[in-house]
Amino acid sequence: MKILMVCLGNICRSPLAEGIMRHLVDEEGLDWHIASAGTGDWHVNQPADKRSIAVARNFGYDISKQRARHFNKQMFGAYDYILVMDQNNLRDVLRLADDHEQRKKVKLFLTEENEVTDPYFDDRLFEPVFLEIEERCKQLIQELKPVS
Repeated sequence: MKILMVCLGNICRSPLAEGIMRHLVDEEGLDWHIASAGTGDWHVNQPADKRSIAVARNFGYDISKQRARHFNKQMFGAYDYILVMDQNNLRDVLRLADDHEQRKKVKLFLTEENEVTDPYFDDRLFEPVFLEIEERCKQLIQELKPVS
């Protein structure tokens, strides 16, 4: 299974989701590919925001080697699920989809009613955002892993 996490700049929320999910998937022994990207291209090839790296480290995850990527149309073919952090990301990704098959891969990371808050402008939001993402990653693994 291949899962892509998407936020705006690929430096705060989606790198956390990628790093957490990758770590948890490895712990479960699942052969899944996890990656992330941003709908904006401002931070391409840059590391995650230092605050995301720090909060992840505080909880035992290392996202320091991840680098920002820009979402592109080819990613529809490369991933089974494209999980976006908010309604703006949803709109931006769906705008690039060519057909129904591509559109049905795209879902909000949380639920249709809930978005992951962008912590970029408020240092105090990084830990609550981390905890929300970690909890959802655990749920997603239970929802998506094959029954043995």
